[in-house]
Amino acid sequence: MPVQDPVVAEQTPAEDMTIDQKWDRYSSEEHAIWTTLYKRQMEVLKGRAADEHFKGLELLNLNEGGIPDFRRVNEKLEKLTGWTVVTVPGLIGEKEFYDHLANRRFVSGRFIRDGHKLDYLPEPDIFHDVFGHVPLLTQPVFADYMQAYGKGGLRSLEFDTITNMARLYWYTVEFGLINTPEGRRIYGAGIVSSKAESIFSLEAQSPNRIHFDLERVMRTDYRYDDFQQTYFVIDSYDELMEATYQDFAPLYERLPNLSEYKPSDVAEGDKVYSRGSQEYAMKGGLIGHAEAV
Repeated sequence: MPVQDPVVAEQTPAEDMTIDQKWDRYSSEEHAIWTTLYKRQMEVLKGRAADEHFKGLELLNLNEGGIPDFRRVNEKLEKLTGWTVVTVPGLIGEKEFYDHLANRRFVSGRFIRDGHKLDYLPEPDIFHDVFGHVPLLTQPVFADYMQAYGKGGLRSLEFDTITNMARLYWYTVEFGLINTPEGRRIYGAGIVSSKAESIFSLEAQSPNRIHFDLERVMRTDYRYDDFQQTYFVIDSYDELMEATYQDFAPLYERLPNLSEYKPSDVAEGDKVYSRGSQEYAMKGGLIGHAEAV
């Protein structure tokens, strides 16, 4: 069930599905939840998240006064990479979503999760969207990748390959890992905004960890309601950008004729960093787990 935010309910979205954040309407309790989540994640992410995530948090001062005011965030972010954050009432259509990304606008929900259920999310909240996603938008190469993804998404609407594009977003922007000189780190927003998956993605024996390949990722199904069974690893954000800086039309035309992979599969030709036991998934995972969405 979608979260009912009275401040959202009283607004009529614009044609592009944006609404006013109305930052002054957040309660002291809501600001306190942001601060609690922020402090918790900063402890969990030490030695686990990519340096660029911490740099972005610092550049944007995302722990200044509770829930960030997008007007202040955008003053800094737009100067850095030309991106802005816009508020939407909840999940929006693919066309609107891709169009915002293609024009360097990142969409964020307004509501924040219940303080008594910090690890449960029926849909992405402002902590996931802003703490998880926005810091990397301060980094030029990743910012360019996100825009290229949006343009590729708009093109996918012509080829009925939305599912394949969703997989690319899922396995990179949401649940991606990156190799660094200090070791493997998290950059995906779905992981960095989740206490439990921040640990599971890097340290559990259950999941596969496989090197990123564009076509392989776009052919791979994923878990939307639990920890991932496979994580794809990049060597750099430039690798992502180079993979998507192309005309996707030939790939889109090819994909319908190719077989698909299950979330747990290891395929011939994969560069495998660790072949997972899949013990977590075989035991049924966490019933009702929806921490990283």
